[in-house]
Amino acid sequence: MVKRIVFVVVLLGAAGAGVWLATRPAPARAHLVARRDVVALVMGTGTLEARTEVTIASKIAGRVAALTVDQGDTVQAGMTLLELDDADIRRQVEVAVANHSAEAAAVARAQADSTKAGVILAAARREHDRVLGLLGRSMVSQSDADRAFDEVHVATAGLEVARSALLEAQRRKEASERSREFQQARLAETVVRAPFDGLVVRRHREVGDVLAPGSAVLTLVVTRELWVRAWVDETEMARLSEGQTARVLFRSVPDQTFTGVVARLGKEVDRESREFIVDVAVQELPENWAIGQRAEVYIEVERADTVLALPVGLVHQQNGRSGVFVLVEGRAQWTEVDLGVRGQDAQEIISGLAEGAEVLEPSGGPLSDGQAVAVP
Repeated sequence: MVKRIVFVVVLLGAAGAGVWLATRPAPARAHLVARRDVVALVMGTGTLEARTEVTIASKIAGRVAALTVDQGDTVQAGMTLLELDDADIRRQVEVAVANHSAEAAAVARAQADSTKAGVILAAARREHDRVLGLLGRSMVSQSDADRAFDEVHVATAGLEVARSALLEAQRRKEASERSREFQQARLAETVVRAPFDGLVVRRHREVGDVLAPGSAVLTLVVTRELWVRAWVDETEMARLSEGQTARVLFRSVPDQTFTGVVARLGKEVDRESREFIVDVAVQELPENWAIGQRAEVYIEVERADTVLALPVGLVHQQNGRSGVFVLVEGRAQWTEVDLGVRGQDAQEIISGLAEGAEVLEPSGGPLSDGQAVAVP
């Protein structure tokens, strides 16, 4: 009998504890509804790139005689970057110049011969005309007339030969001139100059290397247009447009942000990652930077200034409606709200709450409407 009584007492004690636990206020934190700026961002990760990047190479084969710049050097358009050994080409230029001079002299001789042949022909024709006149008055024989006629034909043929020789000499001169110009152009190509103002980001060769035509020697970029080529999820495509402002965070200086602007949107989505390229032009850079370094971009796609807002995560969904739990006389009261811009850390409240209202964040589990809460 004693054992049963003790058992009943124990059961009653447990039931009382359960009632006390069920009525204990739920722990929660209160957040004041306050005015602040809410910014919606789209994030992407990419690398710093130059819009214009070219490989400096030689058009002709040759041995590198001099490299006047190195990695990290700033260059101006027209500045000498590379010189090839030009001894052989200079000799070829000298030969081409001499050949051209010889052909020019040959043209002059051929021109003189042509002029002489023309004079001879003119004299032969005058003699022929004079003899024909005398023949009509029977003052010369027919043989004299025939001889004068033959001399005209011989002089005519001589003029044709002289003209052909002149034409051939002129063609040889033109060929020698093209050869001279070609060799002079090759000589000019032994010096490679900067095509624009820029920065040398890579040096591929050293003095003494033998180059084949097109061999890379330097990599040059235009520093006026540097941008981060960021990969962004395709679901954000409709929210992005050129001209939107952005913050750029380089991993080399994670405690500092830099300004940027969306310069170009890619038109192809990667079929594996389902991301596309967004080019963000960087308007300022860290003191030390390098092409290819990693960076994150945060593009501003929507903004609401000085609006009522709450930390993201305090808004809940019930029966398809958005709402929050507001602290009213020590209890959680469900309140529906209309939402606006959602930022990374704040949610705009359009209606449903007044400034200064206390919105609850549960600490130990979900809240229910009317539940007692304990706020520190």
